[in-house]
Amino acid sequence: MVLIFKYVASNLELSITMGFDLIGSGEKAVAIVEIPEGADEKRIAEDIIEKNKNVKSVLKKISERRGELRLRECELIAGDADTEVTHKEHGYSLRLDPQKVYFSPRESRERQRIAEQVRPNETVLVMFSGVAAIPIAIAKKQPEVRKIYCIEINPAAHRYAQENVRINKLSHKIYPVCGDVKGEAKKIPEKFDRIAMPLPLGAKEFLDVAFDCLEEGGIIHFYDVGNEGKLFLDSEKIIAKSAKCFKKEYKILKEKIVLPYSPRKFKVVLDVQIKKI
Repeated sequence: MVLIFKYVASNLELSITMGFDLIGSGEKAVAIVEIPEGADEKRIAEDIIEKNKNVKSVLKKISERRGELRLRECELIAGDADTEVTHKEHGYSLRLDPQKVYFSPRESRERQRIAEQVRPNETVLVMFSGVAAIPIAIAKKQPEVRKIYCIEINPAAHRYAQENVRINKLSHKIYPVCGDVKGEAKKIPEKFDRIAMPLPLGAKEFLDVAFDCLEEGGIIHFYDVGNEGKLFLDSEKIIAKSAKCFKKEYKILKEKIVLPYSPRKFKVVLDVQIKKI
């Protein structure tokens, strides 16, 4: 969403164009906004609520996503302190609280892109799966998928994942697991046809698990952060190094920018097919 906000500073009318994330559907949504330095945050929050009648809370970004749980620190600057919402996209619902879990409404199309590639009878693993948005997108788009395991270390996100699987009536397809990927993936007695690794900072540390758990000829959706001017180069080197270490052949099927990550940096994804040498 985009907001054009005007205010007066030093007797001059200034205009600020800013984007904000809108999470939630129906009668209740939460807006997450990055306030420009020197701007009147109270007036901006009031303007967002006035122009978006379903927005009941406005959160100001305090920090970037950080820590093991990938949470962004936010401050409530207007509205209801209860920020739990139901977010709807592409025919399914996701229950979540953006102050407790990581969720990006801007990645809705990317979730669909992954879901559209899944074929009948595939067994899928989604690492760092959050509130189970990718697994649910897959199961709704490809009802003949065999099984989807999703592993998430954040207990709050795991609880929401369990609830979202239930409310979307997908308990027979999706199996949420709470814990660290390195430990939990080894406990699953199956190989996977497809593994999604939607953690831009840090996914490379789990490629050994992905290579070990992947079925022959399977596909890894590897997410990373690319620098402007060499968007995919570093990611390609990471994949090449891992493939050599595990004595695998690989083929990059697609490289894509997902969305901006920070100034001159972008979240990118590489779809990679892995085979034995």
